[in-house]
Amino acid sequence: MRLRGGLPLVVFLVLLVAVPIFEVWLLLQVADQIGALATLGILVAEAVLGAWLMRREGGRAWTALTDAFQTGRVPSGELADAALVLVGGLLLMLPGFATDIVGFLFLLPLTRPAARKLVAFFIARRLSRLGVPSGAVGPSGTVIPGETVPDPAPGPGGPTIIRGEVTDR
Repeated sequence: MRLRGGLPLVVFLVLLVAVPIFEVWLLLQVADQIGALATLGILVAEAVLGAWLMRREGGRAWTALTDAFQTGRVPSGELADAALVLVGGLLLMLPGFATDIVGFLFLLPLTRPAARKLVAFFIARRLSRLGVPSGAVGPSGTVIPGETVPDPAPGPGGPTIIRGEVTDR
């Protein structure tokens, strides 16, 4: 039987099983060192902190997203931030320490840009494997190939024609 999703689906299924097992093992190790009640207290505190951070950073991400739409900009960074805040908050509310670390990396304003770049790297790599041209998803400064079209009716008072290269800067 062949899986349609290929390797990413297999990795996802392995992580779906392995992460909870690892989290339970880690919780037991921590509880063995500091006690079950202290471990439970830390987990509750992290969940509360995660909910508070998700609300605060989610509000900021939503404001940035609406500002981008109102000014007519493409909200690519804002959309990525909103997604990272959502996933980070959910990870912090799940019981476990490993998922909390990833959740904090996604939620905190100091670490979110690095997380955004890491996620963008993996997405760009996946798109390149699917055959999407790199210029379409490249980093800032990538030259977008194009062509010029001659003006059908040149004359005085007509539209101004600008010749050159188009870049995404």
